[in-house]
Amino acid sequence: MPTSQDLHDSSALAIIREMLDKADVRINGDRPWDMIMRDESVAERVLAYGSLGLGESYMDGDWHAERLDEFFTRVLAARLDREVEHPIRLAIHAIRHRLFNLQNMRRAWQVGQVHYDLGNGFYEKMLDRRMTYTCGYWAQASDLESAQEAKLDMICRKLDLKPGQRVLDIGCGWGSFMRFAAEHYGVECVGVTISKEQAAHGQKLCEGMPVEFRLMDYRELDEKFDHIASVGMFEHVGHKNHHTYFQVARRCLKDGGLFLLHTIGKNRRHSTPDPWIDRYIFPNGDLPSLDQIAEAVEDQFIIEDLHNIGADYDRTLIAWNENFQAAWPELSGQFDERFKRMWEYYLQACAGAFRARTIQVWQLVLSPNGVPGGYRRPL
Repeated sequence: MPTSQDLHDSSALAIIREMLDKADVRINGDRPWDMIMRDESVAERVLAYGSLGLGESYMDGDWHAERLDEFFTRVLAARLDREVEHPIRLAIHAIRHRLFNLQNMRRAWQVGQVHYDLGNGFYEKMLDRRMTYTCGYWAQASDLESAQEAKLDMICRKLDLKPGQRVLDIGCGWGSFMRFAAEHYGVECVGVTISKEQAAHGQKLCEGMPVEFRLMDYRELDEKFDHIASVGMFEHVGHKNHHTYFQVARRCLKDGGLFLLHTIGKNRRHSTPDPWIDRYIFPNGDLPSLDQIAEAVEDQFIIEDLHNIGADYDRTLIAWNENFQAAWPELSGQFDERFKRMWEYYLQACAGAFRARTIQVWQLVLSPNGVPGGYRRPL
């Protein structure tokens, strides 16, 4: 293991060392969250490329931390990510994000191909038995299975599902919500996804149940449902399509129905997607801010309830990383070491971001015209 003396303090390394000191992170220190730097070029790559340079140098094996999640908790809580934003490169990234519709009908399928079509076997090993790839609810849960079941049940109760109702799931994944709702609340479900792998595998998992999968873009939907849920899909819609998204939801929801939107969200409206996440994990992703959501639902829905469960994503991501690490001996025959480092970086960096409260998870309950007498969130 290199020591601080092994690395000559170039100007770039001195700057990074000084920055990390603000987050109580040391280079080649002996604490679990300290940055063990194997190559001095990491400092130059971080200053030149920001988060992209940090992530790529980790994938290259040039640095690591025993507790990567805690490293990111400290770095993000200290807002160091804003200090290494390269003004020119960030401007280009921001212009691309703001001017172009990166989630149009043609491009929307890219995230399905890059991320969700990695293979059903891969996700089966990382997720819970229902394959729920969204934030669990840990208020009274002690493990991943119970946290995900609690989340799914909470959504069903917030929607006040009744037997015989017909429910739409926009961005249904492998159908965990639809299977749970059909089994425990007696509803019929239709789900849409842009992932071929998800649609094919989900249909097998739901065989014999009143659940239908459709491989299609949400913008093509045009039929009525009693209620709508969208859990962990809105992050792929894009700010230029927010209004269209809610227009689709409104035309598909009966007047007396409810729409539950579950989404990761950002604290600052004008911040741009993380370049490393955009390149390697979720192409064309775009986290919404609360004011963007409020603006997009105007004249279409009334916001009945807002619930922030973002802190619970920390424990969910840590549980997924534990499952991923335990399954790696088997997965290593399918993926290389660079993929392993990429994936563990993604899971733990995101855990740190939620722990630092720099991003959130919101559940909004929306109604077309307002619930008579007011909406009451079920306890």
